Amino acid sequence: MKFFVDTAEIAAISELNDLGMVDGVTTNPSLILKSGRDILEVTREICDLVDGPVSAEVVATEADAMIAEGRKLAGIADNIAVKVPLTWDGLKACKVLSGEGRMVNVTLCFSVNQAILAAKAGATFISPFVGRLDDINLDGMELIADIRTVYDNYGMDTQILAASIRSVNHVAEAARIGADVMTAPPAVIKAMASHPLTDRGLEAFMKDWAKTGQKIL
Repeated sequence: MKFFVDTAEIAAISELNDLGMVDGVTTNPSLILKSGRDILEVTREICDLVDGPVSAEVVATEADAMIAEGRKLAGIADNIAVKVPLTWDGLKACKVLSGEGRMVNVTLCFSVNQAILAAKAGATFISPFVGRLDDINLDGMELIADIRTVYDNYGMDTQILAASIRSVNHVAEAARIGADVMTAPPAVIKAMASHPLTDRGLEAFMKDWAKTGQKIL
């Protein structure tokens, strides 16, 4: 499973990228706001840093305007994936942009039917929002599993990008189901290294090592 990091913070991306933990980056208007940066400037910097796809989201809501914005964003770098919402206009934009050979990430997916339409429109990625479904007492991971089944049934090439990941359990479950990609905030990715038994075992080792009175360096 590929790891995309869901942020527009350069320092956080750089740290994870240096460890080989970044296969791509996803951004959205909220993350751009949080970064306090100009969208074109920060997106270009991210594209220079990361080899994989970098999702940059349009803000228009009408198809022709989405297409125009998508073309401008795609002009930033070859690894841009234009991000469009899963609306009828978003699907129209996806069809045009993907037909021009551009990567397209169709976001805000909450149903299998939506995922089928995105694949038919030529989406490179479909982004089902796991956490937001959990928020309304639905099982977000069930949607990932259902999309996986349907895409596999018909050989659809669109990659399932598990989004709105809130916890390390979400990551593990997405991998178990067979999501192609997951995107998560830096804190969630880093939290995957933590386990209470690891901490307990290390503490015991350090206590025993102190008793030896030895040093390695």
